[in-house]
Amino acid sequence: MKNFVFILILVTNFTLNSQEKLPYSEIPIAANEYTPGTTASRLIDGLGFRYYWTTEGLKEIDLVYKPNAAARSSEETIDHILGLSQVILNATLKVKNGQKQPEMTFVEKRKKTLENLHQASKILRVSNDISQYKMIFGAKELPFWNVINGPIADAIWHVGQVVSFRRSSGNPINPKINHLSGTIKE
Repeated sequence: MKNFVFILILVTNFTLNSQEKLPYSEIPIAANEYTPGTTASRLIDGLGFRYYWTTEGLKEIDLVYKPNAAARSSEETIDHILGLSQVILNATLKVKNGQKQPEMTFVEKRKKTLENLHQASKILRVSNDISQYKMIFGAKELPFWNVINGPIADAIWHVGQVVSFRRSSGNPINPKINHLSGTIKE
């Protein structure tokens, strides 16, 4: 009987964890006013929404796909996007970059990337001065301008690559996604 109860608890816990709602299935409601912080936040929200739907429903065949031997696979590109999301978050947390990510499954990488983007967006949204957020690499500090044209723009670029790769591997993204409104069409 104890074993049955233990197994039931494990199955229930697994089911609840697998149904956890990740950020960015829809884009958050826009801020009421335009400030540097709300604008940067919205840029990251757009990235998060696109990443969510680009990576939703990826299969192993999609993850290993690469257009040629010299290119990154979709999963290697997702690893890179995870690293970029960490740089974005680190800027908002005012911490140095350089920490290695632990080994993770695709599902864990996806969740971590979305959470990183969501946390960075929340910090920026309420900020009155985004110049305080710098990318820190050792003793070198780069201004927030470089966060925009560096890891944010690069991550958007790479999300587009994953979209193209998954289309090429036979698994296009959900056609009901409305990127303009940040919603799913009924």
